[in-house]
Amino acid sequence: MKIGIFDSGVGGLTVLKAIRKHYPNVDIVYLGDTARVPYGTKSKDTVIRYSLECAEFLREKGVELLVVACNTASSYALEVLRSRFEFPVFGVIEPGVEEAVKKTKNRKVGVIGTPATIKSEAYQKLLKFFGNEVVAKACPLFVPLVEEGILNGEIAKKIVEHYLSEFKDSGIDTLILGCTHYPLLKPVIQEFLGSVEVVDSSEAVSRSLKDFIKNEGEGKTELFFTDLYQNLDFLIELILGKKITPKLAEVEIY
Repeated sequence: MKIGIFDSGVGGLTVLKAIRKHYPNVDIVYLGDTARVPYGTKSKDTVIRYSLECAEFLREKGVELLVVACNTASSYALEVLRSRFEFPVFGVIEPGVEEAVKKTKNRKVGVIGTPATIKSEAYQKLLKFFGNEVVAKACPLFVPLVEEGILNGEIAKKIVEHYLSEFKDSGIDTLILGCTHYPLLKPVIQEFLGSVEVVDSSEAVSRSLKDFIKNEGEGKTELFFTDLYQNLDFLIELILGKKITPKLAEVEIY
């Protein structure tokens, strides 16, 4: 079986890693739209257009199931993608919320994400539907921080402190990382927040696919990116724990 995954950049590789761990035999084609990252500062219409272009690229690669690893695209484009393509399309928001609902004890949940994800209120609405109080905040510098490979040290700690200070006194006991780039900053975030449960939706997403994936194939992984920039090989190895040579993707622009 061939699975397609796309994200605005390298962050979705955290989802790929989780899926590969649970389904070692499937073939995976990943597309990172690194030429147009980040999606989180773009308008809804632009994110939908980019998402359709990425999904079409993966359809041409023969994928049988699509995972939208980008939270912004999951917020804005999921229903459009489901209406346009014949294969099942999954996002990352619902699994992350389900995981947080299981973990929270006081029903106070924090969400951090890109400006577009937070503005969409996709997480907030779903969490409130399940009876939770929500504190949400956009953290726009986190994606470029990860894309530059700055995952620890004083700069990372200062930026995490800048964005997350208000969560210290908010009473939340659970925090959702509402962007697939953010798990790469999880150690710094966890250290700053202490006892707060930090939810990474990558694992939750992989579990949500169990009824739709046949663990069959050659276990092949192909990585495509719309821009092969300087830090890319380093970040691929950092996230996946091994070297995989990326290929340049020619995504058709509508």
